[in-house]
Amino acid sequence: MLQPVKTIELFQKPPSPKTFLTGEVIFQEGEQGDVIYGIISGEVEIVVNGKVVETIQKGDVFGEGSLVHLNHQRDTKAIAKTDSLLAFLDREHFMFAVQQTPMFAIEVIKSYSDRLRRLRHRL
Repeated sequence: MLQPVKTIELFQKPPSPKTFLTGEVIFQEGEQGDVIYGIISGEVEIVVNGKVVETIQKGDVFGEGSLVHLNHQRDTKAIAKTDSLLAFLDREHFMFAVQQTPMFAIEVIKSYSDRLRRLRHRL
């Protein structure tokens, strides 16, 4: 079974990942989101209300919430903690990947659930 980030790499259009340098903002809380990201290399900080709540790494996916909520709004800020190479999928290709590879959908849900569990244990 492919990791979610590998599935994103396969279905992304154009097929070239994006590079974000250390400290570069990937997206802002409150802005409209149109892609999900998967970390090929590097680390990304997830920030809520100005506080880093988690650092995610290679293989993790993030930003999926804006693709499934009607308002497409980002609820967090994401910043490259280190130079990072990110695969990405727009909503159309995300939906295609979910429909054509149901295990991708399950793994994205698991990734999100794991992140929520880690956050709850910190509180």
